[in-house]
Amino acid sequence: MRIALVHALKHSIAPIEASFARLWPQARLMNLLDDSLSADLARDGRLTERMTERFLTIGRYAAGTGTNGILFTCSAFGPCIEAVAREHAPMPVLKPNEAMIEQAAAKGKRIGLLSTFPPTLGSMPPEFPSSVQLVPRLAEGALAALDRGDRAEHDRIVVETSRALRDCDLIALAQYSMAPAADRVAEATGRPVLTTPDSAVAKLKAMLGVI
Repeated sequence: MRIALVHALKHSIAPIEASFARLWPQARLMNLLDDSLSADLARDGRLTERMTERFLTIGRYAAGTGTNGILFTCSAFGPCIEAVAREHAPMPVLKPNEAMIEQAAAKGKRIGLLSTFPPTLGSMPPEFPSSVQLVPRLAEGALAALDRGDRAEHDRIVVETSRALRDCDLIALAQYSMAPAADRVAEATGRPVLTTPDSAVAKLKAMLGVI
C-alpha cells in the first residue's frame, strides 16, 4: 500500500519514517513537503481560506497518485486537514495527532501536552474530549534549535520543560519532530509518553485492514 505523508516541517520526515520502518515496513511511503505552510501560519496567526485551499490542492495531488491513505504530520492545521478528509472520504485521511489523542484519552484523565510550535497549543486542545484535563506546555526555543541543526539542544529543552508535567497521568508529544526525545522525557518524568508517529502508523494500519 502507498501512504502519502504531508509535512509542513522537514523535521517531521525522519521520525515518521522511523515509525513506519519499525511498525509497518511493507508500506510504500511518499513524502510531500511544503515548509512554507508553517511559516505562513506563523505570519498570519490564524488559518485562512487560502490555507485550506492549499491543503485541498495537496490532498488532490496525493489522491491522484493512487495513494491508499494520507497522513498529515503538521499539527496546527486541523480544520484544513478535516476539509481534505471530507473531500476524499472514505479514504483514510488522518490529522497528525488524532490517533495519539484517542490513545491518550483512553489511558489518562490528566494529560500533559508538550509542544515546540506555539500555534499547536491553540489548535490542538479542542481536539481532545472534554473528559480530560490538559496541561499544556511550550518547550520554548526547542524548534529554533532544531532549525539550526542542534538536535541535542532541542531535546534538552524538551526534556527540561517536561519536568513540569510530572504530576500528569501521561505526556503527549505534539510534534513529530519531538519523537526522538520520548525515552528521555519518560526517564525525566517517570510518566508514560505517547508520540504522534507511532500512534498514527498503528491507526492507519487498522483503518486499512493491515494485520
